[in-house]
Amino acid sequence: MRPTPPERAAVITSKENQWLKRYRAALAGERNAPKGLMGLEGAKLIETALDAGLQVESILVSESGKRHLSRLGHKVPSSTRILRTTDRLFASVSETRSPQGVAALVHARSASLDDLLRGTALIAVLIGVQDPGNVGTILRAAEAFGATGAATCAAGATGTANPFAPKAVRASAGSVLTLPILPGISFTILLAQLRVAGVRIFAAVPTAHAPTEHGDAALPPLLAPWEANWKPPSALLIGNEGAGLPFELVRSADARVSIPQAARGKGAGPESLNAAIAAAVLLYEASRQRGGVS
Repeated sequence: MRPTPPERAAVITSKENQWLKRYRAALAGERNAPKGLMGLEGAKLIETALDAGLQVESILVSESGKRHLSRLGHKVPSSTRILRTTDRLFASVSETRSPQGVAALVHARSASLDDLLRGTALIAVLIGVQDPGNVGTILRAAEAFGATGAATCAAGATGTANPFAPKAVRASAGSVLTLPILPGISFTILLAQLRVAGVRIFAAVPTAHAPTEHGDAALPPLLAPWEANWKPPSALLIGNEGAGLPFELVRSADARVSIPQAARGKGAGPESLNAAIAAAVLLYEASRQRGGVS
């Protein structure tokens, strides 16, 4: 392990230390968390961030967590501040039951639409997905099935959970650290840019698609996942866990895609799949058609 220069190391002995307060806010996802910084806990996530070339502002290590520096030390740039503290004080900022004793403050990756459009684009667009666990799971599936990136948008007044919040980061298993993500973009602006780039828009809808007051005649064609052609540049719209996608967004798509479910008796089984599960199934089909999986 590369030795830690004395000027890079600081020992924290007070619960009121400003660094500990920054870590506590970042790891809990509080509103006063340092802007633009993610709180990562655990050696694996920190290693992923370092391997992805993200800027790591500081690393906090407890007495029992020192062993992880042997795994991370040679990857830590000289500009990263190393902070040491006791197991008790580390536990006071940790959000896990059995802390590994190592955490970091990391600058979130910035991405542009060009990053998402690289190659033959496959973009997951999350619209009003409120559960950070669902957000992270969708992003994990997106990376696993070869998506070129993701974007998050609001559905009216309903925003999408912050993809860089601690729960979303954990649910993504680190995918938010490596997948290009465009957070909080206006869907109107995004749609216009996707149209200019020649990207086909697919709207994920429930199997039991409820008729609307506008009538299905006003909607784009409804396809099973394997009926859709995912080979050209494509974007998949994934809506709110309960309400789904707003009608006007569904109407703006080139096609609706719905996942058939096994036939059940009346009142038996779920009416629709969880947003994250549905996204994973559809992204898998896109990857299968593109030769990414067999």
